[in-house]
Amino acid sequence: MDTPICKFVHTYCKNNTVRMHMPGHKGCNFLGCEHLDVTEVFGADSLYQANGVIAQSEQNASKLFGCNTFYSAEGSSLAIRSMLYLVLLFAKSCGKSPTVLACRNVHKSFLSGVALLDLDVVWLPHNGANYLSCNVDANFLDGFLQAMENKPTALYVTCPNYLGEMQNVQKLAHVCHKHGVLLAVDNAHGAYLAFLQNNQHPMALGADVCCDSAHKTLPVLTGGAYLHVSHNAPKIFVEQARNALSLFGSTSPSYLILQSLDLANKRLAEGYASELQQFALQVQQAKSKICSFGWKVVGEEQLKITLQTKQSGYTGVEIANVLRQNNVECEFCDQDFVVLMLSPQNTASQLQLLVQVLQNIPQKQPICTTPPRFCQPIGKTSIRQAMLGNKVALPTRQCLGKICADANVGCPPAVPIVMCGEVIDQNAIDAMLYYGIDVCQVLA
Repeated sequence: MDTPICKFVHTYCKNNTVRMHMPGHKGCNFLGCEHLDVTEVFGADSLYQANGVIAQSEQNASKLFGCNTFYSAEGSSLAIRSMLYLVLLFAKSCGKSPTVLACRNVHKSFLSGVALLDLDVVWLPHNGANYLSCNVDANFLDGFLQAMENKPTALYVTCPNYLGEMQNVQKLAHVCHKHGVLLAVDNAHGAYLAFLQNNQHPMALGADVCCDSAHKTLPVLTGGAYLHVSHNAPKIFVEQARNALSLFGSTSPSYLILQSLDLANKRLAEGYASELQQFALQVQQAKSKICSFGWKVVGEEQLKITLQTKQSGYTGVEIANVLRQNNVECEFCDQDFVVLMLSPQNTASQLQLLVQVLQNIPQKQPICTTPPRFCQPIGKTSIRQAMLGNKVALPTRQCLGKICADANVGCPPAVPIVMCGEVIDQNAIDAMLYYGIDVCQVLA
């Protein structure tokens, strides 16, 4: 597979063109990559009006994923807001008021997108043991949608979630389409799913639109992501995809990231699937060994190893520190979990190191504390009113009865515990303190 963006940039560099254009480094290497860092010069195409090398590269990606694929140089955060904008446009084109039915374990960029677009959100009842989990049963969804007098424009789910738990996207898509509802999937952690022996990518399972953070699991620079639109999605989705991305994206996208996405196409087309499938088997073998030592491994995702650590007598933070002392850095940890995100770029010896470190940690008496039981807070204002309102930072313990005005959580995992516009009750305070959130942004 060709790499048109990379070819253009390398040719541009070889010509020793006098760079009287941005960026200001003028191709002089300080980090070592500046000579490849260009802008929208003649022939470089333009990301949001692509009809040259970028369009050609996106066509290559589209063939790989079996849908209409558009690049984001600003991660899935940009693609998530763009998905919401497309949902809004489709609703307006049908004369409907746009409403999104969503699981509560959304990324905080979902909230900012909703606020900027002034969308209505209906939250599905939360059935997970923690705020990162939210599984949707297809039969429950069927009944829920049947009971809704005004059907939402789209259902929005996160799959895989941060813990590596998967939804049955195929069944959810079937139920959604039965009720005339679109399915949008935050697949930020699952770009590689399209290249497994049994394709588990949302686009192959019936989703109408989804995002992938290519940089999370594929050999792509940080910030490289995709917006995927199904061939069966409303026509307006493809027609307006670039406008959606340009509405929220920078007018100066990184050509380093675009080259990375371009080069990844060649890698994905030439042997990556076989490499991925072999590595997935190695990860499964590692999981089996880890379980044999007494550790509890959760989640179905094939490129994550998620340990539920309290059963072995440790907090997730404690195990993350032990791993760090042995030169292993995890993706995420909290009181209950350690999340290790892998890819075929990890070597067999690195996997073996992880297994060995965990084998050497003695099992102890289980820790019996659990996260506070989740009770869905009461919504008081819209997400937009809360996020764009006059806000103040207060110690979490002083926020009882206040209205949440921000996601109040960092990245990772960037999943809010209380949604903007909801009243912070005692249960919410207990949960935020449990997860180390000592200060909250609330409406003044």
